[in-house]
Amino acid sequence: MRTLHYTVEPSRDGQPLRNVLRGELRISYSLLKSLKWQEGAILLNGAPAHVNAVVRAGDVVTVTLSERRPAPALAPCALPLDIVYEDEDLLVINKPANVAMHPRRAEPGAPDIASALASYLGDGSAAHFVSRLDKGTSGLFIAAKNGYVHDRLRVALHTEWLRREYRAVAVGRVAPEHGFVELPIGRAEGSIVKRCIRDDGLPSRTEYEVLSQSDRFSLLRLVPYTGRTHQLRVHMAALGFPLAGDWLYGEEDKTLIARPALHSYELWFTQPVSRKPLHFTAELPEDMRRLVGQIRAKPLQD
Repeated sequence: MRTLHYTVEPSRDGQPLRNVLRGELRISYSLLKSLKWQEGAILLNGAPAHVNAVVRAGDVVTVTLSERRPAPALAPCALPLDIVYEDEDLLVINKPANVAMHPRRAEPGAPDIASALASYLGDGSAAHFVSRLDKGTSGLFIAAKNGYVHDRLRVALHTEWLRREYRAVAVGRVAPEHGFVELPIGRAEGSIVKRCIRDDGLPSRTEYEVLSQSDRFSLLRLVPYTGRTHQLRVHMAALGFPLAGDWLYGEEDKTLIARPALHSYELWFTQPVSRKPLHFTAELPEDMRRLVGQIRAKPLQD
């Protein structure tokens, strides 16, 4: 459980408690609806209070959060986790390539991140993924320990409060060396996995920048401004520069790399409860560094 505390400021004097819960603590409508029916979940100066109660400057609001749904049953998993950061509310994890996020995406008997996190957290806990990485993608992602923090971070995705950068190796000499791709993405006909550019797809926007390149490969900085499935892979393929090793949108070549050459490299976000700014980077894994080693035209920038 997670407990939130807030001391009412003069600007909120005389307002209903609901305004404080929604405005200052950023509790979503659905979560507030659930909390109202949980005994002792919402206290005003230590006593149970209705959300319509009027608050005064200096009053202390206390909210006890509990999960709105039971944690799913996940088999124990001994996969070691590369935990970059952890606090009471969330974890930042550096995911290895070719490990699925969920059991349903994993091969039978293969480890997955959700099961490994459930084993790590214990006591029937399950983490909430703020965003997901494809099985083949390596690098940083955020897992929230409760629904409240998950909601807050999901709202922050693709805003100044939560920014992500990727590194990728594309096939070919990408030109121009900097630009934006704004092409709508939807499901490819006849496939439950593949995506494509289509007029009736969802609006999607990606920024790319060449960091180094040769005639054969380009090392890219990629910034997603939306979060569509396979967005970075689809957009680069649409430009004519699919990612190295991308069997779905380009050509598979396991002599180069045994997965799409994509890595979640950098994260900036504000911790929703403490409001502390956080920043993390994860170095390229060995398989991508070997690929980058073939690029000689410009110096590598990390």
